[in-house]
Amino acid sequence: MKILKEQYVFNAIYNRRLYGMAKIELSENQKKLDIDLWIIMIVSFASLMIFMVFQEEVYGIVKNEELPILSRVLLTAFFQYGVAGLGITIVSILRKESFLSYGLKTEGMFLSILFAVLCFVPNILFSYTFGEINSYLPFQSVLTTKEVLAGDFPINVIGMFITATAWGFFEGFNYVVISEKINRRYPAKFKWLNWGAILCAIMCIFIHGAIGITFEGILEMITILIIIYGMLMVKEMTGNAWGCVFVFVFLWNAF
Repeated sequence: MKILKEQYVFNAIYNRRLYGMAKIELSENQKKLDIDLWIIMIVSFASLMIFMVFQEEVYGIVKNEELPILSRVLLTAFFQYGVAGLGITIVSILRKESFLSYGLKTEGMFLSILFAVLCFVPNILFSYTFGEINSYLPFQSVLTTKEVLAGDFPINVIGMFITATAWGFFEGFNYVVISEKINRRYPAKFKWLNWGAILCAIMCIFIHGAIGITFEGILEMITILIIIYGMLMVKEMTGNAWGCVFVFVFLWNAF
């Protein structure tokens, strides 16, 4: 009996040590995730502030058609990448993480794109109902898009590639990385209470100034919530991030 008691005490102490080590390890991971999120936020905010300070000068250069179109595309893409892309790039290099580890893979890609597109349908219906759809053209709200498309080959191809990378790939993928890091840092007990998806949806509304006050504005805000929350939940369910990228390349800013 004495030996059994001693063995029981030993096992209890050993298990407590393992539990304590697990808590320490988790705490270290949480600290790293906090740092990652702070880096992304600071870089994005700093880029936005720099753009706002030099906004008039930037727009003056971008609208000056005497300057080479690619240089103007690169200038605006630089600021866009700074706001949505540079932060997650720095963090990925710092943590030696590959973008591929966040769901950029072929497995589940079709379902990811399909369901992410379905999340965009309410916004299309809203825009059509209120007469806000004139035509379909990806990145038509980007100032240089139409001029780039009117240019000669290969300038038009290079210009659209830069545009699609900055306003399409990185803006969509930026939400994927931020959402996943938030979820790792603050895991939710319930599947649909996804803090990453919820906070990214709210962040998108503030960034794009889509805070609804009127009835129409509130409806638009709800459709944007559905897009961001929905596509990120699709990524969670399929494990594939290409749906989020597809939305921002082919649908966001396209109507």
